[in-house]
Amino acid sequence: MRLTKFTDLALRAVMRLAVAEPGAPLTTREVAEAMDVPYTHMAKAISRLQHLGVVEARRGRGGGLELTGLGHQASVGWLVRELEGEDEVVACEGDPPCPLRAACRLRRALREAQEAFYATLDPLTVSEVVASPTGPVLISLTGLTGPRPG
Repeated sequence: MRLTKFTDLALRAVMRLAVAEPGAPLTTREVAEAMDVPYTHMAKAISRLQHLGVVEARRGRGGGLELTGLGHQASVGWLVRELEGEDEVVACEGDPPCPLRAACRLRRALREAQEAFYATLDPLTVSEVVASPTGPVLISLTGLTGPRPG
């Protein structure tokens, strides 16, 4: 199974925010730069993560992005399901629909494989996937290891 670019981007944003210094929120622009992606793409991913309750965004002086408690403890499997949606691996009902859809054994096998993929990710939390050695690498991507300038 292959994740969409949007899901990949959102997961990377969550991981970067998970290792941010407490009380020093990051901006969407800083996260986008750390991940080397366009700001507009990151802004869309952050918006979706806010909607899921994983990221909190505050405006104004001292504002920025922080991972919520849910964000830190979220199952990676749950996050991927939410970001990917309920679509099946193949579009049997697409336009035009597959002529085998009524009697296809492959469709069920692919659905089971997709669920096995998610089930493998279910026990992992965001906090676990950013543990060392990943966390220090994430922090080094931006050079934000010390206090941010005013």
